[in-house]
Amino acid sequence: MSYLPQTTDKKDKVLTEKQQSFLDNLIQTGGDPKKAAELAGYSGNYHQVIKSLRQEVIELASDVLARSAPAAAFKLVDIMNSDHPIPQVSNKLTAAQTILDRVGVSKSDKLDVTHTAAGGIFILPEKAPIDVQAEEVEYVEERRDSEEETTSEQPYVEEAFGREEEEQE
Repeated sequence: MSYLPQTTDKKDKVLTEKQQSFLDNLIQTGGDPKKAAELAGYSGNYHQVIKSLRQEVIELASDVLARSAPAAAFKLVDIMNSDHPIPQVSNKLTAAQTILDRVGVSKSDKLDVTHTAAGGIFILPEKAPIDVQAEEVEYVEERRDSEEETTSEQPYVEEAFGREEEEQE
């Protein structure tokens, strides 16, 4: 019984009978590559076989996890519904969660992004430098005729006017 197709999509690699036998025996031996290589007829170094079939072995492992996902899901539900003590429950729970995470059935983080801004984005034009030229201006001081107005608004102005008159005389 073959778990993998004879060719892969990536390179259209055709597996030999020996390579296919190795992959089939890898399943039957429970993932033991040394025994699978011996049963397939490879002698000696099985590391070369694994190296040459790396992508197929990874696909096989993914397939095994996908086949185990329903059992892992049911195990989670059994643990949740059980009223009796379960031996090694934390290990079983962790293993079931890990299998489900590996096959893509995991909790998802959702981010709710809502906004209530009316209108859209307002893009301002690029800032251009402004040249300002200063003009020389002569200030003319006004004299106040009434002392009441001067003292009530600005008491120090009276002193300044007094000094100017003294300097001019």
